[in-house]
Amino acid sequence: AGGCIASPRNADENAAILHFVKQFNRYAYLGIKESLIPGTFQFLNGGELSYTNWYSHEPSGKGEEECVEMYTDGTWNDRRCNQNRLVVCQF
Repeated sequence: AGGCIASPRNADENAAILHFVKQFNRYAYLGIKESLIPGTFQFLNGGELSYTNWYSHEPSGKGEEECVEMYTDGTWNDRRCNQNRLVVCQF
């Protein structure tokens, strides 16, 4: 259908994704991944992040946690990519 995993680019988009996270009361993966430089993150298409909303002391995986999830408070955490998480798509 032409959609992709949601990738918040500002606080309003983060809040829109948070709406679904709260509705289903489940953490959600975001369209953000760790780059080739451990501890540095980017959009799935390789684009640079200009907005972040990391939870305190995150990201912390340093190469071991390559995906990003949104907590139910809207903050982000780096996480291994093999977890069952909600996926929100954007069109």
